[in-house]
Amino acid sequence: MTVGLEGFEGRSVGSLSSGQFQRVLFARLLLQDASVILLDEPFTAIDARTTRDLLQLVRAWHGQGRTVIAVLHDIEQVRQHFPQTLLMAREAIAWGETAQVLSVANLRKARNMAEYWSPDALLCDAEDDA
Repeated sequence: MTVGLEGFEGRSVGSLSSGQFQRVLFARLLLQDASVILLDEPFTAIDARTTRDLLQLVRAWHGQGRTVIAVLHDIEQVRQHFPQTLLMAREAIAWGETAQVLSVANLRKARNMAEYWSPDALLCDAEDDA
């Protein structure tokens, strides 16, 4: 497995783009060869090609039986590439198969939890008033 940084060996880290730097971080993960991999917004501020390449690594790690825990805010990316999901918004909303966890009801609850700071706040939805 490679991360696509051939020819960048002589460049300083500070001269790399966001996508190139993210590839460096993934290269470090490859070298560590850990059974549990933690990723915090790994696809933010990078181009589609870099995202595609790094998602291939994530799939490879999953195929090797490694645990990959990724914090993501892109719901469609989660739907397409991650088989299990823990949906959180100040607390755990749901955990399990992604298709079931990302239901309309769970996403509505998560949005409401994120919008209101008090757990006692009355939550309403425009659809509920119809």
